[in-house]
Amino acid sequence: MATTPDEREVEATLRAVLADVLGLAPARVASFQPDTALFGALPEFDSMAVAGLLTELEERLGIVIEDHEIDADLLESFGSLLQFTKAKALR
Repeated sequence: MATTPDEREVEATLRAVLADVLGLAPARVASFQPDTALFGALPEFDSMAVAGLLTELEERLGIVIEDHEIDADLLESFGSLLQFTKAKALR
């Protein structure tokens, strides 16, 4: 039976998914702060990457992300995406 991840594990998973899906250097992703802009600020993070990112988060964290939960505000910054991911994974 899978165990529920803790906050550090969720954050580490999100950073790993961002690096893997967007093809960013792990060191660059490690430097992301809550106010680091994502969608619209990173050329790698386009609409196609959003689908891959969300699918990978679902697989790695064992969560389900519904289409109606996704909006521009969610993807705007690392902090907003992390807050959403923690809310889904730490239920």
